Amino acid sequence: MTSEPGVRLRMTVYVRESARWHHRPVYSEIVHRAHVAGLAGAGVFRGIEGYGRHGRVHTTRLLDLAEDLPIAVVVVDEEARVRAFVPEVREVLGEGNGLITLDRVEVVT
Repeated sequence: MTSEPGVRLRMTVYVRESARWHHRPVYSEIVHRAHVAGLAGAGVFRGIEGYGRHGRVHTTRLLDLAEDLPIAVVVVDEEARVRAFVPEVREVLGEGNGLITLDRVEVVT
């Protein structure tokens, strides 16, 4: 685990709010696994509006469409540590149940 300034890798995992791993929210499972793996940090962000591959827009503005909103789980650490964690996230996501992106970021503080 490191918090020194420098270039790191950010993993963002996009999932549906309703996605589950053994009766637990997928986003929660990813955060707990990241913690156990000793990664520097993880956060979960709930979208207020979005759509995925099926094209149905989910939004907080209409009560009947407010369920199953988009969730983004963000993990930042050294590149090798994040890349080593990708298989765990794939296991939790299963086949076609989310999107994983990786990008380099500069950690300032």
